[in-house]
Amino acid sequence: MKPSKTSKQWMREHINDPFVHLAQKEGYRSRAAYKLLEIDAKDHLLKSGMVVVDLGATPGGWSQVAARQVGRGGKVIALDLLPLDPLAGVDFIQGDFREEVVLKQLEALLQGKHVGLVISDMAPNMSGVQSADLARAIHLAELAMEFALEHLKPGGSFLVKVFQGVGFEEFLKLMKSRFAKVVTRKPKASRDRSSELYLLATTKLEQSNES
Repeated sequence: MKPSKTSKQWMREHINDPFVHLAQKEGYRSRAAYKLLEIDAKDHLLKSGMVVVDLGATPGGWSQVAARQVGRGGKVIALDLLPLDPLAGVDFIQGDFREEVVLKQLEALLQGKHVGLVISDMAPNMSGVQSADLARAIHLAELAMEFALEHLKPGGSFLVKVFQGVGFEEFLKLMKSRFAKVVTRKPKASRDRSSELYLLATTKLEQSNES
């Protein structure tokens, strides 16, 4: 089967992408590392000694950045359905982060420590049907936020990839109801033609027990 025009375009962009070359030169697993590096440089998310959970971590670019920033006193736990080649300073759990067995492994790795930051660069496998792809992307972001709200310590932060389109404004409104501050970020490593954005939610709000 001949490659599609879309796949050919992606390959051309990939081969000529300066961030791909930079990642290869500097030893990062993916060009996505530079998205997190830029956001962290601006917002100072990653702190020495922090506990970070990386959802959908494979191939590991974000986990690499996080591990280097939090240092030996911190902890980075990566989760993904796909396998992840070992990374220094990163504990990996393969499985669905919604499943009880995976959550028990997470709790064991945390050893009672509180999560300060949840990061998610997850995206669905794109079908080419825009409405369906956007719906799946928002669903993944919602699942990541549910996880973050469940595991973040009070005051913790959440960084998630989203795509502009149907469902985006509703999801943004929901995030703003659960965190003190929510801002959008479009790092330089995000391709211009991509509708992807990153939402950074800082200071998880404690929820009232009232129904």
